[in-house]
Amino acid sequence: MSMIDYLPIDIKTQLVERILTSLQPIQKDIDAFWAEEAEKRINEIKEKKVKLIEAEEVFNEIKKSSTKESIGISARQIMNPI
Repeated sequence: MSMIDYLPIDIKTQLVERILTSLQPIQKDIDAFWAEEAEKRINEIKEKKVKLIEAEEVFNEIKKSSTKESIGISARQIMNPI
């Protein structure tokens, strides 16, 4: 048995969290930006300011296309107001 095997689970969990955080530090400003962006998009959907397109339709268009420029449904069209 290794020394880690003798540690209580809460200590092991804290150790793992610290290791993971050291690999990818928490970026609160980026998290806050994405939370704000998600809220904005939810509101646009609720207020019918954007046209929703089924994912299947988008993926079918991508499959048909060989280049980004020739895709009939672009990211700009997906998120732009009606």
